[in-house]
Amino acid sequence: MDEMLRPSLNVLLIFALAWIALAVVNRGVRRFRAYMEARLPDREEAKRVGTLCRAFRYLGSVVIAVVAAMLVLNELGISIAPILATAGVAGIAIGFGAQSLVKDYFAGLFILLEDQVRQGDVVQIAGIGGLVEEITLRYVRLRDFDGHVHFVPNGEIKTVTNRTRDYAQSVIDVGVAYREDVEEALDVMRAVGAEMRADPSWAPRILDNLEIVGVERWADSAVVLRCRFRVVAIEQWSVRREYLRRLKAAFDARGIEIPYPHLTVYPGEAKDGRAPPMRVKAV
Repeated sequence: MDEMLRPSLNVLLIFALAWIALAVVNRGVRRFRAYMEARLPDREEAKRVGTLCRAFRYLGSVVIAVVAAMLVLNELGISIAPILATAGVAGIAIGFGAQSLVKDYFAGLFILLEDQVRQGDVVQIAGIGGLVEEITLRYVRLRDFDGHVHFVPNGEIKTVTNRTRDYAQSVIDVGVAYREDVEEALDVMRAVGAEMRADPSWAPRILDNLEIVGVERWADSAVVLRCRFRVVAIEQWSVRREYLRRLKAAFDARGIEIPYPHLTVYPGEAKDGRAPPMRVKAV
């Protein structure tokens, strides 16, 4: 009777210790995360700590579960040596069939260690752009502007374009009619930029004065002028929309035309220089 009771008690003890170990790991990770986030003034670094803590908590849970399972099998009198040998052979076979899975985990590990992506970033990866909602060793979960959720395996990530790391540039192109004075339009753009920089509701989002790049190109119907703000990460889109709203009102007040596409019809001319008359047929 004692020989049957003792293994059962040992198994219960192993389960209890595993449960305690999991609780200690989870609590320790939470405390470490709170401690680090309180000491890090940079919210970007705090996000990185949170991402790494989630990964370490996952790894700790897996290790504790595997060790507990091996101890339980040993207490039940099942030799784990053949199981380990079989697992080794099966692991090789599975490894050939699960190369992409292994690739995902290794890629995810390096993405976390190299701090390429953090939760809350806006990124472009594998041809998909969106807000990073979750990062694991297996995948990155993105939510795009339409609310669609994308799960991108880490092994598919070749290039990461992070649009919200440290700071961002809000690049703004403005079209004015060819008849308008470019210098006057640029002066209005500078004035609107200075007005936004002085606005208490927008000043915390804008890190520097408006930079006028100048004439970007000659388009079909407009002279395109380019400027940009250096802004707090993830604020480039809101700053751009507000600037364009204010600039539209300023251009209207100064009578500066924002052109729409138009077409000049040229009927051609004869070799002697005469141009045939244009005949417009009434409908």
